[in-house]
Order: sequence, then C-alpha cells, then structure tokens
Amino acid sequence: MKKVLVHTCCAVCCAHPIEKLREMGFEPVLYFFNPNIFPNEEFERRLAELELYAKKKNVELIVDKQDPEGWYNAIIGLEDEPERGKRCKRCFEYRLLYTVLKAFKLEYDYFTTTLTVSPHKQSKVIFDVAFELADKYELIFLDIDFKKENGFLKTMQIAKEENFYRQNYCGCEFSMFN
Repeated sequence: MKKVLVHTCCAVCCAHPIEKLREMGFEPVLYFFNPNIFPNEEFERRLAELELYAKKKNVELIVDKQDPEGWYNAIIGLEDEPERGKRCKRCFEYRLLYTVLKAFKLEYDYFTTTLTVSPHKQSKVIFDVAFELADKYELIFLDIDFKKENGFLKTMQIAKEENFYRQNYCGCEFSMFN
C-alpha cells in the first residue's frame, strides 16, 4: 500500500477518512500539527483521544512540535474575520504547509487532510491551498472531499460508537464563540 500523510485535527475527523483511504489502497499515516487549537487543555484532550484511536486502528501517528506563536503571527490582522473567512484560509495554508514539508521530508508522494470531512469547512478553499503547495513541492494531493457520500454521517457514527469527545468549535480561540 502507498503511504499518504494525512493532516488531522482530532479522532472524530479522521475516523471515516482512515477507512476511506484504506479502501482506496492507501496506508494512512496521521499527522497532528494544529498550533491553532486553544486552550492547551483542548489541544491535549484532542491529542490524547487521537493517540488512543490511532493505536486501536493500527495507524501510525506523527505528532509534530507545535508552533502557536508562528500560527498567531500567520493570522495577524485576521482575528476578527468570520468563520470560513480569510483567517480560516490562512490557517489552512499554515497547517498544510507543515504537512507538505513533513511529507517531503519523509519522501512520501501523497498527502491529504481530514479537514474536508466537516460540513463547516469549504473544501474548494482547502483544495486550492493544497494544490498550490503540491505543485510547489512536487507532491500529489489527494483531493478527497471526505464529507461526500455520507462521509460526515459515517464519521459521526464512528464517533458515537467510539464515544469520542466531540468539541463544539473548530479549534482556535476565535472560533470558540462563532
């Protein structure tokens, strides 16, 4: 099976994508790089649950050094943007850049993200960012809209069966109240 580096933000969002990628003949390697997640307790909770699920599903998980200061610097001036606005696009750019750099370093040909499983995320924006990065680093972005074909419902069903903690905001402090 071909390995694909999969940027993921939590166990909930990666549940269905793991299965989908395996069905497609890929071996997913989860990549946790989310310096946007606030507060630290939320970050730790998401990571702990993801570690347990990755172990249960026998999926490799790479946890990278987080860079909240770099993330805050990347979104300066966009703090008051609404959800799905310019701040979110910049956040995707930041996290997917790190994903691409990790895939490049590990000599993986493929990368993707579980961000598209959410009905609150605009897959086209994510795809545009990812394709630009893929071209720059000569990698292949798997443009899978994981919410399609009832993907969001499937991931929610798995989350319910697994009794996952389900957060009620995207992750950054600015999304907590939107």
